[in-house]
Amino acid sequence: RKQLATRHGREAFAVLLFQDVSVIPLLALLPLLSDSGTHAAGGWMAAVKGLAVIAVVIISSRIVVRPVLKAVASYGGREVFTAAALLLVVGAALIMEKIGLSASLGAFLAGVLLADSEFRHELEADIEPFKGLLLGLFFIAVGMSANLGLVWERPLAVLGLVLGLMLAKFALMYAIARIGGAPNDTAQRLAVSVSQGGEFAFILFVAAGSLGIFDAGTAQLLVVVVTVSMLLAPLAFEAHERALARWTERHATPEFDAITGPGNPVIIAGYGRVGQIISRVLRMCGVPFTALEASYQQVDFVRRFGSKVYYGDASRLELLEAAKTGEAKLFVLSIDDVEASVKTAAVVRKHFPQVPILARARNRVHLFRLRDLGVKLIWRETFPTSLDIARHALLSLGFGIAASERAVSLFRQHDEQRLEAQYAVQHDEAQLIQTSREAAAQLQELFEADGLQPLPGFPQPAAAAAPKE
Repeated sequence: RKQLATRHGREAFAVLLFQDVSVIPLLALLPLLSDSGTHAAGGWMAAVKGLAVIAVVIISSRIVVRPVLKAVASYGGREVFTAAALLLVVGAALIMEKIGLSASLGAFLAGVLLADSEFRHELEADIEPFKGLLLGLFFIAVGMSANLGLVWERPLAVLGLVLGLMLAKFALMYAIARIGGAPNDTAQRLAVSVSQGGEFAFILFVAAGSLGIFDAGTAQLLVVVVTVSMLLAPLAFEAHERALARWTERHATPEFDAITGPGNPVIIAGYGRVGQIISRVLRMCGVPFTALEASYQQVDFVRRFGSKVYYGDASRLELLEAAKTGEAKLFVLSIDDVEASVKTAAVVRKHFPQVPILARARNRVHLFRLRDLGVKLIWRETFPTSLDIARHALLSLGFGIAASERAVSLFRQHDEQRLEAQYAVQHDEAQLIQTSREAAAQLQELFEADGLQPLPGFPQPAAAAAPKE
């Protein structure tokens, strides 16, 4: 559903990751629960031994494993490096099994250690082709181990345990999220997202069954409960989204604000990150303005700090007329959403063509679309910041102030020229690619002709095709 970047998506990922990591101490502590307490000393010794082994593995990974992996990465090929990582996983599993702990614990612990190393991205890329296959094998094994016949044999027990598990996790996570300051809808989405049992529960149940903590029938029942909860989780999330949408529709946000009184010389459409900074500078200089924002949550938030912002959609003609846009000297377009920005620009250009528009563009495509509407004064939001960072990078590498400023200035001029050339051929992909390649070569020639050379010890740069933003 592409919601990982949202607040509830990030927090759900963190919760699921914590669940997985918590398996390590839980597996180590299982011996304490075995034998119904008849061999308490043995259980304590097994638990202490397990925790000690885990500590030794973690410490040794930083002292031994990381240097070994660095050496393999430096002197061996990609295949050798991947083989070394797999050897570490298999070795950890065998060691854990040898001392009487779960081999799954060893493999999982090795995976956690590899994920904590500087080679995690390289390993992730190496195993990417096999990830789907391995996940498929894991869940095939889970499915084969689950006795789904229990659903028909003991439907009330399975249903009761599944509902109890999911409702308990939902209530707990919702309460924690609300205590942590999450909004109601975010807390609900987070709680629903993690209401199912985790896949590592299967490993815990197998290990607990092998230690005699509970009988085989109970283990099978618990496996079925977790399996059914995992099957129901997507359905529960979809049902919750629909119910939340209906509730939101019934309890819709208030109507747009009515704008009254005389107009101001500046209209700011979009009161997000960019719009707020612009408004603060104008306020500091005593310039009155009218700010419009289509997100009620954003309006409600900034009003707490005393900001005067109108809740409304800046692309609606009646709202722009109420704001006296026709009498304004400037229209600042700082809306985050590209489609809403383009729509607003089209309305302003059509009905108030005499009002200059100062627009913020998120990327080149956004800029081109605004240019097509006749907007002339456009700023790419990341371009000035990127150039400023590049200038400081050159200074940090030993380039002089004048050379750094000159390099950035040349690049800015060249990039603006390249932007014009790309705008002329924006609908011809072949021409666009050719223009980018030619521009990269011309930029290198321009730097050489201007006398800008790399410092001693830095390789001569090679011309390459400039990527699109």
